[in-house]
Amino acid sequence: MILIRLFCEFFKAGLFAIGGGLATLPFLQEISQTTGWFSQQDLLDLIAISESTPGAIGVNAATYAGYHTYGLAGGIVATLGLIAPSIIIIILVSKVLEKFKESSLVQHIFYGLRPASTGLIAAAGFSVVLATLVSVTDLPSDPAGACNWFGILLAAALYTAIKKWNRHPVVYIAASAVIGIAAGYLHMFE
Repeated sequence: MILIRLFCEFFKAGLFAIGGGLATLPFLQEISQTTGWFSQQDLLDLIAISESTPGAIGVNAATYAGYHTYGLAGGIVATLGLIAPSIIIIILVSKVLEKFKESSLVQHIFYGLRPASTGLIAAAGFSVVLATLVSVTDLPSDPAGACNWFGILLAAALYTAIKKWNRHPVVYIAASAVIGIAAGYLHMFE
């Protein structure tokens, strides 16, 4: 029964997450909150792993979440659930779009979908920033203590490095991983 629900939840995410993998993040948050299959911390780990491994973030996230929920079968079922709508829609759209690609209605639809996908991605990014850099629950009582200063400094340093030196993203991901490991070990000795 859980495999059917996994498929259905990720099918919904795949059906409505227009704009790529990052647009699936709000749906993953909703799945986390409604099913309890994974926690907010698991979701942050899922994002970090999905962003730093080869492949599409949405597919990586679905595989990770499914595996975390129900092992190998869960990973396969969640991934199939996520990609099934895209396959179905691509087949249908390719048949219809060739006939109507010059239609102003079709062009207006695509024009309207761009801001929707941008909004979904922005909402996901904002949620990740809040979850990793600020403790919203501590914010009213202790604004300075609610901030993850190490995370903020690391994000600022990486942003500056990306703007200053145009290196491959893998360099920044690897550097962040090394810094995170080192910070974790230093934190253990406190």
